Amino acid sequence: MAAFSRSTAPTRMDPVPAVPVPSALRIPVIEETFHRRLHPYWPRLQETTRTWLLEKRLMAPEKVEAYADDLRYTDLVAGYYLGAPDDLLSAIADFSSWFFAWDDRHDRDVVHGRTDAWRQLCFRLHAALDAPARHLAHPDPLVAAFADCVLRMYGRVGLDWNDRFARHFHPVIDAYDREFDNRRTGTVPTVAEYVELRRLTFAHRTWTDLLEACAGLELPAAFREHPAYRQAALATQDFSAWYNDLCSLPKELAGDEIHNLGISLIHHEGLSLEQAVAELRRRVTGCVTEFLRAEREVERLAHDATCDGTAHGREVGAALLSCVGNMRNWFSSVYWFHHESGRYQVDSWDDRTTPPYLSDPAGES
Repeated sequence: MAAFSRSTAPTRMDPVPAVPVPSALRIPVIEETFHRRLHPYWPRLQETTRTWLLEKRLMAPEKVEAYADDLRYTDLVAGYYLGAPDDLLSAIADFSSWFFAWDDRHDRDVVHGRTDAWRQLCFRLHAALDAPARHLAHPDPLVAAFADCVLRMYGRVGLDWNDRFARHFHPVIDAYDREFDNRRTGTVPTVAEYVELRRLTFAHRTWTDLLEACAGLELPAAFREHPAYRQAALATQDFSAWYNDLCSLPKELAGDEIHNLGISLIHHEGLSLEQAVAELRRRVTGCVTEFLRAEREVERLAHDATCDGTAHGREVGAALLSCVGNMRNWFSSVYWFHHESGRYQVDSWDDRTTPPYLSDPAGES
């Protein structure tokens, strides 16, 4: 099928035509069952985030001009957080773009051996997470941009949610630091170690927390911690992490990366590349099955909450349906993003070891 036009705005209910997917990466159940949607604010979102990247100096102006739209970072969240207020969606889109920029800094600091600079960045991000208003003018663009995003996302559903977001993101920073040490020492984590680490570096809990902000209600702990809700959230996030690993495996092999489930399977389990790809596909499709089972139970919880006869119960039921509905959207959003974003088109790069949208390739100080 032809790629969709970026000059028109799909509504929440209109399926979006998609690009062809290579057979090795095709997951038929996603294409057939998880229909793709985009938030109506999506066309404007691309413009606002492009401007934000320039203002916050997260990419060089010539790189923003040449590559920002084709990276399609805004498409990812526009397909995930349907129903979010426009300003919150914009904050999340900028946060997502920041996350990719941070990931790129992590890679470049490893490549160039900038250990002290990396440690300092981690310290400053921890501080900005705890007091974002104090770091809006920080001289490091990554710190200032992070503080800006956090401040714009805070205050949506209460201080308790803010505290939970911070509790969940501090370990993400620490996990990235562990990845830095692994790459510096050439330590490939075992499969079990990698699964645990990846759930942190992918920020599973953070993206799930934001579902509640978009629904406009902090879920009561009894619902948020219910096994079915936790399983649905874990399945959609694990799918995203493993599918990312499947699609980025060529990129990461070319760049001497060691953090990929496929690489751990090859290194520690003795699998061939073909066997590792098959195992990644098995795990990806297993996540879909797990989600569909948990989704039905969450929908039942929402029904029971709605029918308890109280206004609060109706609010909780609606919020649960919003959250699990957007978990479902994450499957299609992640799937198509990986086949449209220039971030994973390694075969089109002049240098397979360095993405063209970065400004400090290997060999330059």
